[in-house]
Amino acid sequence: LPSPDQAEFYTSGRASNEAAYLFQLFAREFGTNNFPDCSNMCHEATSVGLPQSIGIGKGTVSLADFDETELILSIGHNPGTNHPRMMGTLHEAARRKVPIIVFNPLRERALERFADPQNFLEMATCASTQIASTYRQVKAGGDAAALKGIMKGLLALEAAQGNVLDREFIATHTQGFDALAADLEATPWEDIEKQSGLAREELDEVAAAYAKSNATIVTYGMGITQHNTGTSNVRLIADLLLMRGNFGKPGAGICPLRGHSNVQGNRTVGITEKPSAAFLAGLEKEFGFKPPQAHGHDAVQAMQAMIDGKAKALICLGGNFAVALPDPALCCPAMKALDLSVHMGTKLNRTHLLVARETFVLPVLGRTELDVQQGVPQSITVEDSMSMVHASAGKLTPASEHLRSEPAIVAGMAHAAMPQSKVDWLGLVADYDRIRDRIERTVPGFEDFNERIRVPGGFRLPLPPTERRWTTPSGKAVFSVFPGVRENYEPWDDDVLRLITIRSHDQYNTTIYGMDDRYRGVFGRRDVLFMNPIDLETHGLEHGDLVDIETISTDRRLRLEKITVIEYGIAPGSVAAYYPEANVLVPLDYIDKECGTPSYKSIPVRILRSETA
Repeated sequence: LPSPDQAEFYTSGRASNEAAYLFQLFAREFGTNNFPDCSNMCHEATSVGLPQSIGIGKGTVSLADFDETELILSIGHNPGTNHPRMMGTLHEAARRKVPIIVFNPLRERALERFADPQNFLEMATCASTQIASTYRQVKAGGDAAALKGIMKGLLALEAAQGNVLDREFIATHTQGFDALAADLEATPWEDIEKQSGLAREELDEVAAAYAKSNATIVTYGMGITQHNTGTSNVRLIADLLLMRGNFGKPGAGICPLRGHSNVQGNRTVGITEKPSAAFLAGLEKEFGFKPPQAHGHDAVQAMQAMIDGKAKALICLGGNFAVALPDPALCCPAMKALDLSVHMGTKLNRTHLLVARETFVLPVLGRTELDVQQGVPQSITVEDSMSMVHASAGKLTPASEHLRSEPAIVAGMAHAAMPQSKVDWLGLVADYDRIRDRIERTVPGFEDFNERIRVPGGFRLPLPPTERRWTTPSGKAVFSVFPGVRENYEPWDDDVLRLITIRSHDQYNTTIYGMDDRYRGVFGRRDVLFMNPIDLETHGLEHGDLVDIETISTDRRLRLEKITVIEYGIAPGSVAAYYPEANVLVPLDYIDKECGTPSYKSIPVRILRSETA
């Protein structure tokens, strides 16, 4: 390539720390920081927003905190389908009578009632446990308004009775509270109610419950992050927790729920298009080459570079890049126009079929398969949503004797592509302990890496907010202001609804394993639109009618035709359709400007009755 920046290095969150570290090292010695990755499409708002608020882009709670919490606010996620391990944690909390207040546009069955398959009594008696003590159906895109309403209610309680805010914590550990309070006072309840779809009384009740709790956890998912206000949403959650000092004490904190097994770990070991100067300096000292300093492309920017003909090569460490992104009418032709695409994967997917001038599909060892290098079985590591790092080793006989591991393939490509490399690629991959030694020397928090992963359960990476230390420029946690409410929403007509893209129960990310969505009562099909009965009546529709969905877009006509509308318990003004089929309705440039994440959860659409043949 004439320029290293014509290459894009994409990473899926299922890649191990060892593979991801080698991958970023390969690209940076090659000469680019172009690292589109799956985090750009899901939790980038967390990675951008939380450091501004508390100094680190990760959650602050451990599983042990759920045993001590007095209140859980569950916002914008469906753990029954997308985070099943969290479902067990919520089940245990509910059985201990911990209030769980849910904010979600859709009524999700697993958030209402859940039977734990590991609970013998529930299985034997066909019983279940009520999960949500309160369920608030916030309007799609109304999260910022709802959060501001809770905080406004909290200020009113403080004024009425005192001792609601943690004044000592605010004075000692934070800055910016007065500006937040002034903005909340100036925001009319009328705007909050209209944009959130919730009544003042409903939000005041949540504020009262929050005021009573001495230790509160907020869990959230992509229902918070995949909006054009996603980064602001994350900071508002941090604001809410800071008001009552819910960091750095047992049973309290913020808990972003990530789906992939190592999406958080990939970022920790260097998969980022915006690397810190300290990290790059560490690589230069350790490996002897000067990494590029300029920021690279995120996922949307990488695809835009392909569309514009500026990017010529795409190397994918796992994932289903083109299908996961919005706007396939633009993305798919751009993939086919590349000079080179390379895909490392455990199974075929549709992105592999978008063949470039030259395309290589390289099958890799699965994580459950035995990985042997130089005659010695190897282990890999991942980091979970609680910042715990642990090792795993496959035990199954590989599907083929010719399969190679992801670290081995990445190292082999780097060795072949850069004959004069300063990195001993083949030496590193001969023993994964050597990779971990390099991670230890270049990434803070991995001291004694190899020793600690050999302890059952692994170890936890440092989380300064759990000690009430804030690695922000000021050294304090920062309250942020989301100005107004009305000003941050487009002035659409009353007939415009907000579309949410969702996954079914028989689905993991872009992979669809079956056509049933049994928790929502949909069987054998996915061509449906979930719609509130009030909106059905307003649009002159009935359950079972065929409709066309059209995005409100100024420059292009985005339309999904002949979709069956079904009546469902979803917030008025909101509709939902399955991902990735509904990606045809998501413009590539309809993003959160702060973090670049596409707004999969708040697309402005009109619903039109389909024309009959």
